Amino acid sequence: MAGQILGDHYEVERELGKQEGRWTLLARDLNTQEQVVIKLLCVDETLRSDDLKLFEREAETLKALTHPCVPQYLGYFEHRLPIGKALALVQTYVPGRSLEACLRIGRTFTEAEAKQIAKSLLYILIYLHGRNPPTIHRDIKPSNIVLADRRTHLVNFGSVKTLLSLEGSTFTAVLTHDYTPPEQFSGRVLTVSDLYSLGVTLIAIITGRSPAHLPRKGTKLDFEQVVDLSPAFANWLSWMTEANLDRRLKSAKEALQSLEAGG
Repeated sequence: MAGQILGDHYEVERELGKQEGRWTLLARDLNTQEQVVIKLLCVDETLRSDDLKLFEREAETLKALTHPCVPQYLGYFEHRLPIGKALALVQTYVPGRSLEACLRIGRTFTEAEAKQIAKSLLYILIYLHGRNPPTIHRDIKPSNIVLADRRTHLVNFGSVKTLLSLEGSTFTAVLTHDYTPPEQFSGRVLTVSDLYSLGVTLIAIITGRSPAHLPRKGTKLDFEQVVDLSPAFANWLSWMTEANLDRRLKSAKEALQSLEAGG
């Protein structure tokens, strides 16, 4: 699609990602010369209603968010493709490298680096979870965390939920990766679900291994077999990734306070 003009003034530069019926594109706003991300969702007979709901929810969520380390909403429009109609969501582009891209080239992170990433993400989660109603990302994993401009950014809000939207409604499960908290498999989602996914992500970038390739002790990741960490930080990661909700850290604020106190 490179070179195509979408929405009258967005020139496609390259494809960033593709799934069945959807594309993520890097484009340039010809009015401002700024690079933007455009997500396209093809609207045809194969489109599932859940996919459309998630896409529209991402647009509505980004409209409401104002944080320097999450994408900003720029626009929403319909676009005609040769195969039919598509919906387009335009958001700011974060030029940087995802944690997943770092892992793919063999880059691992020290304890000090992981702590800094953890603090940055916890500040973002404090903002998201502190909204009324709370916003839960539900899809924290290395590919959705980008290092750019000496900042850590949380991207891809396509799976986001608000606690209000969960009440009295059917639940759309997002079970796409090894970073999913156990309670999500039974249809529950809580703010502490994001803590679990963040904890597992930190373990992955320290060890250089995906959760599926880490040893386990019962329901817990036995990451201490693989990497040497300070006892305080190892304990903190264990609290973050507790399968038992009663034993997990209770909030992003509590997690940050515990980490700064010596975790």
